[in-house]
Formats: sequence, C-alpha cells, structure tokens
Amino acid sequence: MALVRSLLGAKKILSRSVTATTPKGFLAVYVGEDQVQKKRYVVPVSYLNQPSFQDLLSKSEQEYGFDHPTGGLTIPCPEDAFITVTSLLKGK
Repeated sequence: MALVRSLLGAKKILSRSVTATTPKGFLAVYVGEDQVQKKRYVVPVSYLNQPSFQDLLSKSEQEYGFDHPTGGLTIPCPEDAFITVTSLLKGK
C-alpha cells in the first residue's frame, strides 16, 4: 500500500513539474509511433487553429480518444512528419 501511495505521489510531482516547464501560451505534446518511446515537444497554442496541425490531432483522436498513454496529448505519427508540419507553421 505504501508503494502505491509513493508512486501516486511521484506521478503528481512529475505532472506539476511538467506543467511548470511549459510556458504560458504553449502546449506540451508527445510525438512518435513507438508505444514505449515518445518525444516531448512544446508548441504554441496557436497551432491548434491550423488545419495541418488539426489533421495530426485528428489522428490522435482516432488512435487514443481521450485516453492518452503518456497522460498528455499524444500524436501518433513519425517524428519527422511532425517536425515538417510544425516547421511550416513557424512561418505563419
């Protein structure tokens, strides 16, 4: 029982520290096709309005619904595809 409480406490601390490292106006997302290893990216919230980013979110919804494995928004696409999309959005 103590181990369960300890793990829950660690999870709360981790989620607070992740939130603290995401600047206001930005969103942390986890990207990758591998179920075990995902890379964390911080992107501007303004990307949510862009059709190309919404396509990525649509894939995420189809794959995970609202139950994301990382506990945060997970985008199941190759990392290079994500980088291509977000690179194009930087110029807008």
